[in-house]
Amino acid sequence: MNPLLGIGLVLVSTLAFTFMNAIVRYLGQNIPVGEVVFARSFFALIPLLLWMAWRGQLASGLRTSNPWAHVFRSGVGAFAMFLNFAALALLPLADATAIGFTTPLFTVVLAALFLGEVVRVRRWAAVVVGLLGVLVMLWPHIGAQPRGDSSMLGAILALMGALTVSVAMTQVRHLSRTETTSSLVFYFALVGALVGLATLPWGWVVPTRWELALMVSGGFIGGVAQILITESYRHADASVVAPFSYSSMIYAVAIGYVWFGEVPQAIVLAGAAIVIAAGLFVIWRERRLGLDRTEERRAEGPPAGGPTA
Repeated sequence: MNPLLGIGLVLVSTLAFTFMNAIVRYLGQNIPVGEVVFARSFFALIPLLLWMAWRGQLASGLRTSNPWAHVFRSGVGAFAMFLNFAALALLPLADATAIGFTTPLFTVVLAALFLGEVVRVRRWAAVVVGLLGVLVMLWPHIGAQPRGDSSMLGAILALMGALTVSVAMTQVRHLSRTETTSSLVFYFALVGALVGLATLPWGWVVPTRWELALMVSGGFIGGVAQILITESYRHADASVVAPFSYSSMIYAVAIGYVWFGEVPQAIVLAGAAIVIAAGLFVIWRERRLGLDRTEERRAEGPPAGGPTA
């Protein structure tokens, strides 16, 4: 174990996921969501397959004892990707990232409802506080004077995306009992590419050379980020590296300002701080209780990056 290396890998991975999200936000202005989902998933397969071959896991990544469970789980993940990519096209990068932090809170609720996980009063309290933070974040978008219809729709899509990601993560936790991390990552990318390709009849466009380069780069970066997050959990416990995934908020604010000229509102940052604090408390309690969610984090990426990821 090398905790410092694990932390370094997750910081780089989170930066890569955030940069990928910025690419998705840029492309979303002109490229249909399904086309972007296809590019993100298809070109991610290149580094993923190379990595699996290098580790001698190519056969295990293709082998599965429950293919239909992979299809269902990956389909849910692909739907979450559609929602999150659509939200990125409508929201500032920092706002979409902040709303994505609600995923761990939803996961606690779903784990209690569908996996029979015992959740005691302290974690329930953290979930309630976190959801109050969500209301604070959403106020500029759905409050008395929202920014506009597109902003409101983007906030709703981002929140639905976070909930759908948590559903996928709950399924990952169940599948990880019998399936390898390589198979979880591979089939998610494969099904995502196929689902994205299925939207071709609904009006794909011919991208410019610049847009095509970004589509290829975004998918490749997403695949590399997935490898880095997986490798980070080989060098440190999930409870050690997971809190550093919240660095995506810092990256999102910086990249959003430099690339798009976006300055997040103070109320959004305040709500994000509340949600982050609640998420960190949940992580701390899970460590104290001995709950291990390493496999789901390996397969999905950091709280804000992931499915997208």
